[in-house]
Amino acid sequence: MPSALLPAWAPAEGRADPGSDDEAVLRAMQAGGGLRLLGLRVVIVLVLLMAAQAYDGSLHALSHWLILGLYGLGTVWFGLRERGGGPRANAYSWAGTLLNAGLAVYVIIEHMLAGGGAGLGADAVSRLPAFLLLLQTGLSMRVAQTLLFCGLVTVCWSAASLFGLFYPELFPSPDTFPTAQMTGLATFVAAGLLVVDGTTRLRAAVARALRMEHERTQLARFVPDTVALDLAGEDGDSGLGIHRRHACLMILDIRGFSRLSREHPPEAMVAALLAVRAAAQAAVSEQGGLVDKYIGDAVLVQFVIGRPDAQARAALACALSIRQRMAALNAARAREGLFTVRVVVALHAGDLLVGVFDDGVRAEYTVLGPAMNALSRIEAQAKAAEIEVAASGDFLDLFGGTLPAGIRAAPVPQAALPGSLTLFAVAAERPPSRPPPPARACRAGPDIPHL
Repeated sequence: MPSALLPAWAPAEGRADPGSDDEAVLRAMQAGGGLRLLGLRVVIVLVLLMAAQAYDGSLHALSHWLILGLYGLGTVWFGLRERGGGPRANAYSWAGTLLNAGLAVYVIIEHMLAGGGAGLGADAVSRLPAFLLLLQTGLSMRVAQTLLFCGLVTVCWSAASLFGLFYPELFPSPDTFPTAQMTGLATFVAAGLLVVDGTTRLRAAVARALRMEHERTQLARFVPDTVALDLAGEDGDSGLGIHRRHACLMILDIRGFSRLSREHPPEAMVAALLAVRAAAQAAVSEQGGLVDKYIGDAVLVQFVIGRPDAQARAALACALSIRQRMAALNAARAREGLFTVRVVVALHAGDLLVGVFDDGVRAEYTVLGPAMNALSRIEAQAKAAEIEVAASGDFLDLFGGTLPAGIRAAPVPQAALPGSLTLFAVAAERPPSRPPPPARACRAGPDIPHL
């Protein structure tokens, strides 16, 4: 077993700027929507023209129709330039937003000067551009531009209303003017807040969905879909894709592998090693665990899904299953005249960093943290004490003081472990109704039972 369990992986420096993720979200939300947004601009222009004419075409001066026409040409042109992409596409988008705000403010102020508050129909027509263009800007999924549009319209509308209060003679219908304009302004502000909030939430949801899908795809290269979905579904470091999780760890190591390698040909050692790995993999898969990696003659396993107590029960069941599988494997090898293989299994638990560590050259899914170092110490002490299945006190604490039926744990007081780490020998008790034959009974030592 190598002395160092921790792989030499570190988070890659120089990760992409988080701003690039925001642009990726915007591109994803606007993908395939360029033509629809451009068509929406044209529809809005037509609606504004029809609404103004339907109310009273003679009310507006020639300048009104000229400005609406120029706006129609301008907004379509900006839309086409923005859809064309390139380095200036963002500038065209901002220019289009300013154009929208300018038209909304113009129509509102023109209505105030022409007869603000004189009738519900006139009021509705004057406010229609502000609300339609607010919706169009929000559908572009650009929160900053939506805020700019709302801010400009609100400031200009408020300033015009205050000006009308101080100089009422400039505005027709002074009795109904303040109430009508304040009501319209308040409605627009409320609508603007809703649109901005909805756009922000939608972008956040899409960003999270894209992050989860990217991370799930990355994890799926290394782990089963159940683990990938579980890890990707929680919030982690969005820049690194690393999660802080509780995990139960297990390591299996072949005893005396170096000695066996000197005594037997390489082909026989490879066959034995592959048989042990196959037995471990079968037991791990059966309990929903994950083989992190093979390190020489060792197998590193992790249980990261579920509650800590569920992780512990699965890991313990896996360790005992490996013990049974190894007994069956050795019995089969003995019948074939092959040498037997003894293993040691160590269990520990703790909080770890889990994820795909990618330095830009090579990527590896693994777990990192102090619990990994402790697992190496526990495995070494278990091997020195001739324990087949060993567990730390931290691992056994997850059972709440009650081990599964038929399982016993005996402390190993002479284990040399740092800090508060403690070592226990774990074994499955034989059923009392079927005691082993006296000739084969094992005599347990005073502190450590022979497992």
